[in-house]
Parts: sequence; C-alpha cells; structure tokens
Amino acid sequence: MNKLSFRFYYIGLSVILMISLIISARVGAVNISYSDIMTFLGHKLGITQDNNPDSIQQALFFQIRLPRVILCAFVGAALSVSGALMQALFRNPIVEPGLVGTSAGAAFGAAFVFVFGSSLAGPFADFIGPFLLPSFAFIGGLVATLLVYRLSSVFGKTNVNTMLLAGIAINALAIGGTGFFSYIAKDPQARSITFWNLGTISGADWPAVELVGASTIIGILVCIRYSKQLNALLLGETEAGYLGINAEKLKMKVILINTFIVAMATSIVGVIGFLGLIVPHLLRMMKSSDNRFLIIASALLGAILLNFADMVSRILVAPSEFPIGIITAFVGAPVFLFILINNSRKQQQGGFYA
Repeated sequence: MNKLSFRFYYIGLSVILMISLIISARVGAVNISYSDIMTFLGHKLGITQDNNPDSIQQALFFQIRLPRVILCAFVGAALSVSGALMQALFRNPIVEPGLVGTSAGAAFGAAFVFVFGSSLAGPFADFIGPFLLPSFAFIGGLVATLLVYRLSSVFGKTNVNTMLLAGIAINALAIGGTGFFSYIAKDPQARSITFWNLGTISGADWPAVELVGASTIIGILVCIRYSKQLNALLLGETEAGYLGINAEKLKMKVILINTFIVAMATSIVGVIGFLGLIVPHLLRMMKSSDNRFLIIASALLGAILLNFADMVSRILVAPSEFPIGIITAFVGAPVFLFILINNSRKQQQGGFYA
C-alpha cells in the first residue's frame, strides 16, 4: 500500500513538473506562445513538415530558453536530494548544503578557478579547462563538509548545536576566502564571482545541462541504493550497527555523493540556498520520512520549486533578471526559522523522525 501511495505522489509531482517546464519555457524577456512552442518541437522532431517557424524565436527557444528550464530542473533536483541526504545523515531537519559548508566550500573552490584558472591550466587549457571549475568546486565542498562533520561529532555522536556553530565558522572562512579572491581579482573576474555567488541560471547551455544532468541522475540512482540503510541510520548509529550497517562507511559514501551532486550544480549556477532545507521538510509534512520516498520526491518537487523561482526571477524586473539565489533566500530564511523553532519544541517528543 505504501509503494502504491508513493507512486501516486510521484505521478502527481511529475505532471506538475511537466506543466511547470512548459510554463517556464514560455515566459521571459521575450514571451513565446504555447502554439509556437508546439510548432518548434514538432518541427524539430519531424512531426510537422508544413510549418515554417520563425528562425529567431526558434533559436531563442532551443539555444537559450529550453536548456535553461531543463538545467533549472536538474539543479533543483540536485540541491533538494542533497538536503534530504544531509538531513538523514545528521538526523536533523534543519540541515541543508548551505548550512554545513558544502555550498560555501564549492563557491570558494570556484572563485579560486575564476582568479587563477588560466595559470592553472597553462598550455593544457583547451583540454582541462572545462573540468577545472567542477573539480575545484567539488574539492572545496568536500573539504568544508568533512570539516563540519568532524567538528560536530562528539564521542562518535553528532551534536546538532556544535554542527550549526561549526557550519557558521566554516561558512565564514569560505565566504572570507571568496571575498579575498574577489578583492584581488580583475574587474571581469570580480563581477563573475559576485554574480555567481548570488545564483543565476542565465549561463545555461547544453553542455551545462549534460554535466549537471549526468551528475544529478547518477547521484540520485546511487542514493536510492542506500535509502534503506539511511532509514536504519535514523534509529541511531548503534541500532544501525545491530542491523549489520557500517555507519562510518555509509556516512563517507553519502558525504561523497552529496558533495558530488552539489558541487556540479554549484559550479554552473552559483550558490542557491535553502532549497535543500525546504523541500524535504515539505515532503515529510505531506507524506513520509521514508528516504525511499524522500529521495525521488525531493528531486521532483525541487525541480518544480526552482523552476517557479526562476520564472519569478525573469518576470520581476523584466527585461533584466533578478538573481535567483536572492529569491530562494527571501523565501527560505523564514521557513528555516519556523522549522528551527518547531523542531526545538518537538525535541522531547522524539524529533521529526518519530
């Protein structure tokens, strides 16, 4: 019965996602009608031969608008699944990639590449250049997350208060490092770092879709494999050990997967906060804390919410564009405070997993 009810949610969220993608593909500085979208797709797929669509609008749709909405969906899925993973790992609903240093660490690594990338690549720039940003974002995010995790573990048990304080400290260090790179950077580099830190989908193209799409899909498939073990970990590390689960190995695997999908997304679109916090929490309120459900449903709901946020960013100050990271921060910060207060009230009742 549970699996059937999960499927009902999956189907419903998938339908909403498809609708949000179509609506998002239509709006922007230049609106494209639904009939034109159908014409472009039909012409591209060879279904309709008689129509002669507007070549400029068709190029706009296929080269700018369509990769943007698809990339946005993949980024939303990656950040939301990451939030579900981190909350399962730390056994607390107030954890998300931004709070435990993953996003800030990835931003620090990316800023390093913005400033020193050309000298790092040297004569091999054509070959290794495209891989520098994702690689350094991954290294920065991994180091920051591991530091927070180690600092928050007291006598083998994660202390939430220590985790939040460690997250604040590591975030401050990473943000300070990013600020230092902005200070010593030349004007174009400094502007790139500034806009990238605010979060933007404006640089979307098909190579970016392929990179983030591949990393997100691979990450989600691997995560599903560990969902039952994560459910067992919710009982506690000792209890999970009785069930034959090596908690330390599981934690390291989850941290690596989480950092991988977040770093790939962050290296392309910049820092987008609070999505990984809000989405898993909404799904727990809607249905279940079962990670088998949360991982897939978080990917779908995260893609939907980030697409709607992206639509707002394009409409709000059209024809200019509002940074999407600011929108998610304005919405996510009050929700975080609500969850924090609500969670502290329920601590004596067994926490949010009870």
